[in-house]
Amino acid sequence: MRSLRESCGCESVETRSGALKSGIMRLLVLLLVVLSCHGCPDRCLCSSQTVKCQNQDLDNIPRSLPSNTKILFVTGNNISRLTVDSFPNSLEMLTDLYLSGNELESVGEMVFDNLPNLVRLDLSNNKFQAFSDRAFPDDNKLQMLNLSKSFHDNSSVEVVLNVLQSGKLLMLKVLDLSNNNFLILPEDTFRSLSNLVNLSLQNSSIISIQNGTLKVPPLHDLDLRDNSLKYLSTTALAEFDLKPGLRIWLAGNPWRCDCIIEDMLMWLKNSSQVVDVHNLTCTDPEALRRRRLLQVEPSKLKCSGDMEGVLETSYVFLGLVLALIGLIFLLVLYLNRKGIKRWMYNIRDACRDHMEGYHYRYEINSDPRLANLSINSDV
Repeated sequence: MRSLRESCGCESVETRSGALKSGIMRLLVLLLVVLSCHGCPDRCLCSSQTVKCQNQDLDNIPRSLPSNTKILFVTGNNISRLTVDSFPNSLEMLTDLYLSGNELESVGEMVFDNLPNLVRLDLSNNKFQAFSDRAFPDDNKLQMLNLSKSFHDNSSVEVVLNVLQSGKLLMLKVLDLSNNNFLILPEDTFRSLSNLVNLSLQNSSIISIQNGTLKVPPLHDLDLRDNSLKYLSTTALAEFDLKPGLRIWLAGNPWRCDCIIEDMLMWLKNSSQVVDVHNLTCTDPEALRRRRLLQVEPSKLKCSGDMEGVLETSYVFLGLVLALIGLIFLLVLYLNRKGIKRWMYNIRDACRDHMEGYHYRYEINSDPRLANLSINSDV
């Protein structure tokens, strides 16, 4: 019996000890939760290492962010500028930053210097007019940048170039420039992005791919859908061929099926890079409208439309040049009318004297008496 009581006592002690340990663990977990939530900014929600400050009409980035923040959402607010004071404290654990829909207009120097491990940055749906080329630190780790719907006219190309040509996005792999109004991107736009593999230019009003624009990046995915491309130049096609693993999306462009697109048609039939090749259709001319590019025969491609327009323009220009030359000639004649009149009178008098001499000799030769008289006078 005694041994049984002792045994029960041991079990009771062990039970109390286990309960104590369990209680301590719960307190530690609760303490960790409290610590992780400590310092959560007003009008924000903090959960674990994620902070969400969405649609709160904020005009600045919250200052008192937890130091262990890994993912930060500050979206749908009224923050017009990002300055060096936007992130005054170092957030070394922050990897994901979402700032879309804030009506942002400018990003100043050294804005992201206190975010040394930032990997993904979403700046979409803003209205940038200025973006400093010193916004990112030299040793940044940014791999994904979303600038979709952030530039609203082709004058913003210079702003884009400040960002992309700064030489500080060497680790960037994914770039989204969709839903902007670029029209044309200069040939050296992506020259500094030596690790870029995914590029979206969808619905950016692009009318032409300049020679050399896509030469440097080792692209794997290129989205050119819903732009204003009428054809792709042979140089652009050659650059695509240099990237055998490249996948391209081209649907939704107004392809003009005339003789200028012949090289592109041959490339489409021999290449497997275009993912949506069966969705490419002709917009012009009327006879080939909605015809799939793969179904168009080269013999049906005619140099009409633009080529005729070029010739017509050339003829008009030539006519204008000739008319201008004619006007200049008439002006010269008018300014020298007195001299020209005097010159014409001199020519007339010279011709008259010459003709009178011929007439006199003719009369002498035709009348024998005058001829003898002339001979006698000579003797």
